[in-house]
Amino acid sequence: MADGWIPDVLGEGFEQRTLPLGEDEEGPVAATVVRHLPAPRRFWMRRRLLEDVDVLYVHGWSDYFFHRRLARFWTDRGARFFALDLRKYGRSLREWQTPGYVNDLETYDADIRAALRARGSSTGRRLVLLGHSTGGLVLSLWASRHPREVAALVLNSPWLEFQLSAVARVALSPVVELRARLRPLDKIRVTDHGFYARAQEEAADPDDPVSIDESWRPPGGFPAYAGWLDAILAGHTAVSKGLAIPAPVCILLSARSTLPARWSDDLTRSDTVLYVDDIARAGLRLGASVTVERIDGALHDVFLSRPDVRRDAYARLDRWARGFAAATPRG
Repeated sequence: MADGWIPDVLGEGFEQRTLPLGEDEEGPVAATVVRHLPAPRRFWMRRRLLEDVDVLYVHGWSDYFFHRRLARFWTDRGARFFALDLRKYGRSLREWQTPGYVNDLETYDADIRAALRARGSSTGRRLVLLGHSTGGLVLSLWASRHPREVAALVLNSPWLEFQLSAVARVALSPVVELRARLRPLDKIRVTDHGFYARAQEEAADPDDPVSIDESWRPPGGFPAYAGWLDAILAGHTAVSKGLAIPAPVCILLSARSTLPARWSDDLTRSDTVLYVDDIARAGLRLGASVTVERIDGALHDVFLSRPDVRRDAYARLDRWARGFAAATPRG
């Protein structure tokens, strides 16, 4: 298409656009933005709740955007929805690249800025950032650096603190930093039995099937590298010091975590990736207005939980969005 938008793999109503970002040490780099726009409002219809809102979604580690239902949640309320596959992830991953690798989370500022430009006119529109897991960390840090651009921040199980606690992070960070400086592409051992992918399969809604491209989202995840982990720990340290984000923040989290040492049904009703109590505490350091929603039975990605839990998550998000719409001045 002349404007750069082409049909997306998600099918009808979804389009994508490639965002060239120059080159890094591995060669040409690009990000990809996916859009889903609301149906036009007919003259006899009432104004929808979020017609002056643009939503920008960023995925987590070893992930990409595939959440049709989440996009429709926002467009049904009048918002324009955009999702960003960051460089070296999903639609943006090229065969010569190290999947998911960066050594500084501020690198993604260029990806985010390119996605925001791709929206077209944004005059008088409010920006809501929506991030899952690592994407929640990336967007929280970006919002703290660009406070005047963000109207609200919605975080789905954001990775705001290291799994082994703040004490372990402080002890581990100098070791990882040294390793990252000397051998940034050293692999970090991560044990993954594939239980999280299995839990998502067992929690899937047969009435709303999700098709996953395993080359973009492998069941065992991408390899982790020293340079990447150093960037993540630096982000966690910044959160621990407080980000002072002035916009309201909504955090959706499972009510509990389960250590995935062996398979059990508990893994289909809890977060097996992060320690949610630590995340809830860390979330309070993001800004002065933080709502934490603890959802019983939720997975790490709360919107991939069992249908009854998923409905609860969307109901809570709807309640928060209505409050945001009522309390935040338009324009």
